[in-house]
Amino acid sequence: MHRITVFTLILATSALLCAQAPSPQNFPPNRATVSSLPPPGQATLQGSVPPAGTAGPPLQLSLDEALRRGTEYNFGAISVQNSVRQARGQRLIELGALLPYAAGSLLVSDQQSSLAALGFTGFPGLQIPTILGPFHFFDARAGVSQDVLDITRLRNYRASQENLRAAELSAEDVRDLVVLAVTGSYLQVIASSARVDSTRAQVATAQATYQQASDRRAAGVAPRIDVTRSQVELQTVQQRLTSVQNDFAKQKIRLARVIGLPPGQDLVLTDALPYAPLTNLTLEEARARAWSVRPDLKSAEARVRAAEMERKAVAAERYPTAQVSVDYGVIGPSPDNSHGTFTLAGGVRVPIFQGTRVTGEIEKAEAVIQQRRAEVQDLRGRIDAEVREAFLDLTSAATQVTVAESNRGLAAETLEQARDRFAAGVADTVEVVQAQEAVAAAEQDYIAALFLHNLAKASLARAMGQAGQNVRQFLGKP
Repeated sequence: MHRITVFTLILATSALLCAQAPSPQNFPPNRATVSSLPPPGQATLQGSVPPAGTAGPPLQLSLDEALRRGTEYNFGAISVQNSVRQARGQRLIELGALLPYAAGSLLVSDQQSSLAALGFTGFPGLQIPTILGPFHFFDARAGVSQDVLDITRLRNYRASQENLRAAELSAEDVRDLVVLAVTGSYLQVIASSARVDSTRAQVATAQATYQQASDRRAAGVAPRIDVTRSQVELQTVQQRLTSVQNDFAKQKIRLARVIGLPPGQDLVLTDALPYAPLTNLTLEEARARAWSVRPDLKSAEARVRAAEMERKAVAAERYPTAQVSVDYGVIGPSPDNSHGTFTLAGGVRVPIFQGTRVTGEIEKAEAVIQQRRAEVQDLRGRIDAEVREAFLDLTSAATQVTVAESNRGLAAETLEQARDRFAAGVADTVEVVQAQEAVAAAEQDYIAALFLHNLAKASLARAMGQAGQNVRQFLGKP
């Protein structure tokens, strides 16, 4: 009978040990994280995500306020911030792979086993029970595991840091693009408003000429064709006014979309931004500043470093890795009747044969490195071209402003003389209408030249980097 009891206890103990014994440690190969080849794209800058609210009274909008709203609500700025969050999340994932893993467990079991169900029918001449249990089992423990000598994961983490840095710099570059987009839209509204004012003045002049011709016709000192000609000119200018007013309204809608105003919100610009020549800046200074501060160039250089670290992470997959784990807990039939147990385990994984996978991954990583380096060189050349083109546009636009301003004065003087000659009866309305069209053309040329000059300064501010600061300085804002 004593032997039967011992045998039963052995079977029960074996069942319990099988239930609580930890599985052998598994060391899966650590894979390097290699970035995809194309850099992240840039979201559209013509949309926005306006805050909750409805349209109110006309908004007094300065350039500074427009830039602030653009950098906060523009769709491109919001999208790139989400890209930064993704890169930050990936860095945390890679950091988590380097930190210890700790877990706790609590197991309470009440078990009864049937040996007959397992095919055990006993031994001849021995009476052995086929039902074991019930067994009460309690196990509470906590354990920690840590990978050591894992160069691949360490380099993955360093690569994720560079990728996060690249994403943050890309976000800064997109903010510069938002500044350019907002400034360009603001300048468009200013130009459209100037066209409306100029055309209204032309309507008033054409109305006065028409009235003058009608009075002279009534007095019998002017033919009917003069009245008809002046009336055609008046209607032509009125049609032109309708067109420029429509364009002005659409430009305000586009600006509202860029900076995230509520739908239907009207606005009134408070900054005129008159002509102011840009001085004390040479091409060489602008190019040197651009190469030193442009965030997209710094982002591209960070992507090169990330690609190089990813290549090293791939190569490290051939290195041995080790893992240690420890757990401690109490085990027994109940918490009051338990005993402490622990496990301390360690293991080393040594790659022996991985086929050609690592070689292929290294080849891919080296291709990414070469592409990233080529992107840096191409970007340096593009920055140089952007700065040079902005300087050329600035010089050309400044000359156009000077010439257009002179033409505007001459055209206004010509119109005044033509109206005096018509009033004196020594000229007809042909001369007056031609002078009016010359004034209209001169006004449009001046407005266009001033817009191009200010836009060239905004483009130069973006080309040099730190667009938010530079555009205020170039446009004469404090």
